[in-house]
Amino acid sequence: MGKPTGFIEFNRETEPYRDPAVRMVDFKEIYTPHNQAHLEQQGARCMDCGVPFCQSINGCPVYNLIPEWNDLIYNGRWHEALDRLHSTNNFPEFTGRVCPAPCEGACVLGITDPAVTIKNIECAIIDRGFDEGWVKPRSRAQDTGKKVAVVGSGPCGLAAAEQLNTAGHSVTVYERADRLGGLLMYGIPNMKLDKDVVERRIQLMRDAGIEFIVNADVGRSIDPAKLIADNDAVLLATGATMARDLPIPGREATGVHLAMEFLTANTKSLLDSGLEDNSYISAKDKNVIVIGGGDTGTDCIGTSLRHGCKSLVNFELLPQPPISRADNNPWPLWPRIYRVDYGHAEAAERFGSDPRVFSIMSKEFLKDAEGRLTGVVTVNVDSQLKEIPGSEKTWEADLILLSMGFLQPEHYINESLGMEVDGRGNFSASKENYRTSVTKVYAAADCRRGQDLVVRAINEGREAAREIDRDLMGNTRLP
Repeated sequence: MGKPTGFIEFNRETEPYRDPAVRMVDFKEIYTPHNQAHLEQQGARCMDCGVPFCQSINGCPVYNLIPEWNDLIYNGRWHEALDRLHSTNNFPEFTGRVCPAPCEGACVLGITDPAVTIKNIECAIIDRGFDEGWVKPRSRAQDTGKKVAVVGSGPCGLAAAEQLNTAGHSVTVYERADRLGGLLMYGIPNMKLDKDVVERRIQLMRDAGIEFIVNADVGRSIDPAKLIADNDAVLLATGATMARDLPIPGREATGVHLAMEFLTANTKSLLDSGLEDNSYISAKDKNVIVIGGGDTGTDCIGTSLRHGCKSLVNFELLPQPPISRADNNPWPLWPRIYRVDYGHAEAAERFGSDPRVFSIMSKEFLKDAEGRLTGVVTVNVDSQLKEIPGSEKTWEADLILLSMGFLQPEHYINESLGMEVDGRGNFSASKENYRTSVTKVYAAADCRRGQDLVVRAINEGREAAREIDRDLMGNTRLP
């Protein structure tokens, strides 16, 4: 490494977010500008650790060459660092913003000291690459004469499309929404991933020769059988969009919504009219309860605050995690510890405390004579999720958002094709070759394996593209 003693000399210092009091009144990104000198010093903390677990299966799902570009950053060789980064990750501007950074959880330095600021450095490399004009459309190999359809324009579909295009295949991406990006467009709010960042990358892909079609709902407005007949391969990258619901008494009350209903409508209205069309679920002046944690729950918190909610509480079924790793959660596994995300900090700034209530279970939604939500009845639970007698409580609520994860893909495509699903309702396809039970049809990422990270979706898109290329050509040079 360029600075063998850097991890001893320098403390971990992450790039700060914008001040909570300032950022929660707009939908601009929460990040502050990158400081080149600061990041080069942070890159020096990367150890000559011998076995870099950050890029292992426990660390980075796309196997980023993290020690290499940390060293290049320390030495001021940013363009070379960008080349290393793009060699494994098609979209570091997405992962550098929204990935929870399992690489940092697996950092060898993290055994005894705070991990290297890998995520900050990754984001800075790609942002500088765009600022300097280094990022260009990826060159395309000689035309193979093969046609591939990709269903879904989320991170998996985009990664697969780019890889297949570079191999020389003609690629068309079908997206059922009115804008491209899938989860990146409508599932993640602007303050965490500005949509200009998404559209900038998609335009590069257009410039490279990839065709995109929106408002194209394969299985409904487009016949999947015809799509298969017209192409040499079809990749399903539809995501796991069937949300986990909460079927307790009163679920039908007006004011109870799935998280994605709330987030999607907000982003669409924001992009269409700056929220002027009122075509979204407003939290303004409402008592809001978010049921479920995770990134999506945090995004519901952040969006509700920006609407101007009256109060905000976040229910979490599980106990509060420990401040440091528990004995049953050793390195290099993902550290299941107590974290304060951007939405939690904003809620604390607005209302004076962390909005989360742990070890709590919702029992019934309350409504008035007109069917409008008025509250929710809860009970506390122990570590085994058993109800604690006498702990019942009624909470006032005008808006409740259900953010409890996703179960499986919607089934109208596979049902029309007679395609097999596994025991969890996902499209049945082996990770070895991504083939489904229908000839010429492949499936990857969340629709194949269940809800997971953006970075794993990119990984599966890349791997599926490699296997499709191998099947079409008899061999492949794709990584």
